[in-house]
Amino acid sequence: MMNRLRQALDPFLLLLLATVAIASVLPARGDGARVAEAAADAGIVLLFFLHGAKLSREAIWSGTKAWKLHLAVLATTFALFPLMGLATQRIGVIPDGMRAGLLFLTLLPSTVQSSIAFTAIARGNVAAAVVSASFSNLLGIFLTPLLVALLMQQGGAGGAVSLASIKGIVLQLLLPFLVGHLARPWIGGFVNRHKAMIGRVDRGSILLVVYAAFSAAVVEGLWQSVSGEELALLTGICVVMLALVLWLTWALGRAIGLSREDAIVLIFCGSKKSLASGVPIAGVLFPAAMVGPILLPVMLFHQIQLMACAVLARRFGAEGVGREPES
Repeated sequence: MMNRLRQALDPFLLLLLATVAIASVLPARGDGARVAEAAADAGIVLLFFLHGAKLSREAIWSGTKAWKLHLAVLATTFALFPLMGLATQRIGVIPDGMRAGLLFLTLLPSTVQSSIAFTAIARGNVAAAVVSASFSNLLGIFLTPLLVALLMQQGGAGGAVSLASIKGIVLQLLLPFLVGHLARPWIGGFVNRHKAMIGRVDRGSILLVVYAAFSAAVVEGLWQSVSGEELALLTGICVVMLALVLWLTWALGRAIGLSREDAIVLIFCGSKKSLASGVPIAGVLFPAAMVGPILLPVMLFHQIQLMACAVLARRFGAEGVGREPES
């Protein structure tokens, strides 16, 4: 039982929880807060520079081949999920900041690493998963801020994209991503050879942003305004959302006639939301004191999706042993 629990828990989530705990006990204040925010901003720039360097041009161009699958993943990620997010805004017992976080969660792109890993375990179309998840992340740089601007006011979440936010998106997200991608011919080999080190830099950057965000939120009284019952309700909402979208992606794959391998890609890429993209984007779009509550649903959903999809991937993989690939 303990071994299964250790396998289900994401080690990075444990680091995130430790970071939140440290920020809750020892939040950065005054000059320390300014230093933490500056380090978080630098981490966001580095994170998106590395995202751009990791994405190959071949993956972008090959995405046009399985257009039906990729359109289905994008429709699930950027249309179905946002509709569910708007529905959660009618749950009045959730505090405003957490309701904003639920809506923000649904506007994020899909994950990359875990979507590909689970597709491989489930014996799905790994190449298509690489393209679909990468393309979702690429579009998320543009679509997530746009959807925040369009929907967070409408959903009553109180969010809006200001001129300063647009400047931050360009300077901290888009420009580093483009520079990293353009530099890929020179640094792509280094990035590919040192994936473990790059992964630690990615995670370190995210932890910096999380510490700065939760420090600001704690100073503003985050834990005095959130009860255990509200956290339990938030967890239940995340579970229901994930269960619903897993069922809908399975049904959509059957409805549009995807092969088994491609249907697995739709399930795993279409049901995921990226913590790695959500943390820096929230840091750019929202005031520091709002980022902590907004990231709570993202962190909860991240762990729930990993646990559920790990079980599904092993089940699909066992079912697919000895099965010939479908056309």
